[in-house]
Amino acid sequence: MGNKKKHRLPIFGIASVLLVIAAAGLYWSGVKRSNGARTIPSGENTLNASGTHLSFAESMFDDGKARHFQHRDGDLQVRFFIVKSSDGVIRAAFDACDVCWPAGKGYGQSGDYMVCRNCGQRFASIRVNEVKGGCNPAPLERAVQNGRVTIQVQDLLEGKSYFDFPGKA
Repeated sequence: MGNKKKHRLPIFGIASVLLVIAAAGLYWSGVKRSNGARTIPSGENTLNASGTHLSFAESMFDDGKARHFQHRDGDLQVRFFIVKSSDGVIRAAFDACDVCWPAGKGYGQSGDYMVCRNCGQRFASIRVNEVKGGCNPAPLERAVQNGRVTIQVQDLLEGKSYFDFPGKA
């Protein structure tokens, strides 16, 4: 009877470790895909009634932290970010570039830099929406007027190809 208890402990330990590994794998696969992006919220930051543009309170970006969003178009999630750069300009870009987009990892922020989560290249915030091509965040048109940041849905949809990932089922 004592031998059965000795065998249960290693089996229980192995099962626990496998469960933790599986849970971590599911968590990280979700993080990789979403990159912390938020679906366009309702309320003050919204898609207008006719569906032609998105509008955000300019003050939302005063802290200089990049905010990631996603806009659904059919089965695709078009991801983008908005950041107030160190020179005080509100900038917007797709959460993708011409080089690393197939990895689907996008950009994170480290201080005053946007960092490609795939290759690690860093881009000063003042370059976002100014420099394009290569691994630079792909620019996204935006307008800032009357305390609002506006992005046209048509401009967002022009970046759909960055989010049509290879091998996607």
